[in-house]
Amino acid sequence: MAIVAGVDFGTLSVRVSLVDSERGMLASAVAEYPLHRKREDPEYATQSHDDHMRALAAATRDAVKKAGISGDHVEAIALDTTGSSVIPVGKDMQPLGEYYLWCDHRAKGEAAEITEAARREKLEAIEWCGGVYSSEWGFSKLLHWLRHNPEKRNEFVSAFEHCDMVAATLCGITDPKKVKRSICAMGHKWLWNAKLGGLPPEKFLIKVDPLLAGVREKLDGEYATSDQIAGKLSPKWAAELGLKAGIPIPVGAFDAHWDAIGAGCRTDDMVNVVGTSTCIIGITPSVNLVPGVCGVVEGSVHPLRTGIEAGLSAVGDIFNAIATRAGTTVEALSQGLDEYRAGQTGLLRMTWDNGDRTVLVNPNLRGITLGWNLQSTAKDELFAAIEGTAFHTRVILDRMAEHDVDIKRVINAGGIPQKNDVLNRVYANVLGRPVLVPAKSVVSLGSAIFAFLAAGTFKTVEEAQEKICPAHKIYEPDKSAQKTYDELHSLYSKLYFAFGQPASGGMGDVLPKLIQLAHRVDRAASTE
Repeated sequence: MAIVAGVDFGTLSVRVSLVDSERGMLASAVAEYPLHRKREDPEYATQSHDDHMRALAAATRDAVKKAGISGDHVEAIALDTTGSSVIPVGKDMQPLGEYYLWCDHRAKGEAAEITEAARREKLEAIEWCGGVYSSEWGFSKLLHWLRHNPEKRNEFVSAFEHCDMVAATLCGITDPKKVKRSICAMGHKWLWNAKLGGLPPEKFLIKVDPLLAGVREKLDGEYATSDQIAGKLSPKWAAELGLKAGIPIPVGAFDAHWDAIGAGCRTDDMVNVVGTSTCIIGITPSVNLVPGVCGVVEGSVHPLRTGIEAGLSAVGDIFNAIATRAGTTVEALSQGLDEYRAGQTGLLRMTWDNGDRTVLVNPNLRGITLGWNLQSTAKDELFAAIEGTAFHTRVILDRMAEHDVDIKRVINAGGIPQKNDVLNRVYANVLGRPVLVPAKSVVSLGSAIFAFLAAGTFKTVEEAQEKICPAHKIYEPDKSAQKTYDELHSLYSKLYFAFGQPASGGMGDVLPKLIQLAHRVDRAASTE
């Protein structure tokens, strides 16, 4: 019998769960931290490292108290985080600013420059992340920071993903060269590839911008999978968390990747981790490169398999925005949605409110709702938005299948499917296949599994899953609804590519032009 702590850093809060290898979940606690946004810049999203660490300490102490155990009984702690959430650091690992959070899209221009340079220079690594570099990823965010913080460039020592920064902090590591970097994070978001020599060559980075000179060396170090140990809990942070010093901390990963493990993901499964956004995470036995998919990385989800990642830039955030505009909550607005039938609203919702992560990888898009009439309601739009996220998911899974990615099972995990039967039924009907949902919450359960591996309690991921993961509830597709959704999906696909591709010859310039006009007006107003 062993007890470990599994930590999950989300967009707005951190959850710490104490899990017993025999009895399962003992207790869980949550602590919130602020997300910093700017009304005048909708692309801006940052968070403070100190806020994260304070919340982690509070949640850990609370979980220990709820479990009614001594913190000395916890044998390992593992953590996952959002990503790509990037922080620049100076001497002794001191932050030089806040995290560029995963949903910060200020680096759209930098991402486009990296993509253009990668194609021009025929950088092979770009094909491993779908052929397009994203504003949500590491190099674009770091380049944006370097360009907009000239007074701090001389202090810049390195930059870290959130999962690596927190692990290093807990271990008391102050030398950036001694920090183990997550293959999950660096492979999916920083063009790192062991087969291609690691990070992109220095000569390529300089061609993107001379400001990146020397950055490759500053990001150097040991890159490791999550079955490796990042370090041991320092006395200082052991006291802060109420745990014992010296317990192992494995190399971290992204939240969605470990959520997939906690949801019971096995080889050839695909997991929709549905929360504020959706990450689609799969485990494949071999490498299949897929255009427009966020990344294919060996060892990223499962240490001994190939991980594949895709996703939607906003899901729960869209539901919340619809409810907020209606002056209510998602819970209240959802009342009665279980009586809705496929396509009955007459609305078709393109869920691009925060851009497109996959397969277009285009941040210059915004939401569209087609089919309004004078009696349409906010509840109708919410249902259409659920349908829209399902249609977008089908576009992504179809793209994977076209490139020989086998999908045996589809699992809906994350915070929303646990409490939204309507969403799960719609997904089963739109995808035309059974959708499995864990019977219990699996948030931070993936972290616990890797903590158990670090403690030596289990020898393999699969052994831990057999013991720890809950069973699945299965949502079967309804044939009548499936037929209706097949018709609607053909319309959705037509709109998806017509509005989503600037060079399509269709309507691809409309949404980017609206964004440009709004920015121009805002800039003019700010100078008056």
